[in-house]
Amino acid sequence: MSGYDLDFSSVPGALPFLWTGMKVTLRITVTAILAGIAWGTVLALFRLSGNRVLSAFSAGYVDTFRSIPLIMVLLWFFLLVPAALEKLLNIPRHADTRLTSAMVAFALFQAAYYAEIIRAGIQSVSRGQLFAALALGMTGWKAMRLVVLPQAFRAMTPLLLTQSVILFQDTSLVYVSALTDFFGAAYKVGDRDGRLVEMLLFAGAVYFAGSFAASRLVRHLQRRLAR
Repeated sequence: MSGYDLDFSSVPGALPFLWTGMKVTLRITVTAILAGIAWGTVLALFRLSGNRVLSAFSAGYVDTFRSIPLIMVLLWFFLLVPAALEKLLNIPRHADTRLTSAMVAFALFQAAYYAEIIRAGIQSVSRGQLFAALALGMTGWKAMRLVVLPQAFRAMTPLLLTQSVILFQDTSLVYVSALTDFFGAAYKVGDRDGRLVEMLLFAGAVYFAGSFAASRLVRHLQRRLAR
């Protein structure tokens, strides 16, 4: 790149378009976090249950998704979700389902990682807490919901947030489906204006700033929980 002069003059005018892309990124991130943690909690409870079928299903699910590259999962869902929506909900295959496909793929993929974090968090709670709740007349589910899970989530909040930061970074992979998220918007502007290097540098700086701020929050929470 000898003799190449960096010029970031395209950035100010592109900010509205970039913000539109960032809203897509944040929508995918938030949806995947909420759905991923919910489904991950179910998987963790399945894994810890005495039911061999449920435990085997959870273990197989987690091992499968943790063994497959995320980009392949995104491509599979980009191809499969439109067909499923057409069959189940009668949505035409030519409809734009890229955002739905991305949210489903990220939620199911991240659930495998959240499940292991949540399982470890549940196991970190003293068994005496559960036995005490049962002795007070609570059912097993009520004791898990009101006694064990709140303590487990408090302990594993930093790990859940760390995994969520990784999820935010990974959302840039939706470019494989030509979805215009923040990274995709930056790439399109850079390609259009002939300033791809500058736009990708700017996008990288934004991802770094967001991830760094979230990482600092995680460290702060770890220090508070350690007291």
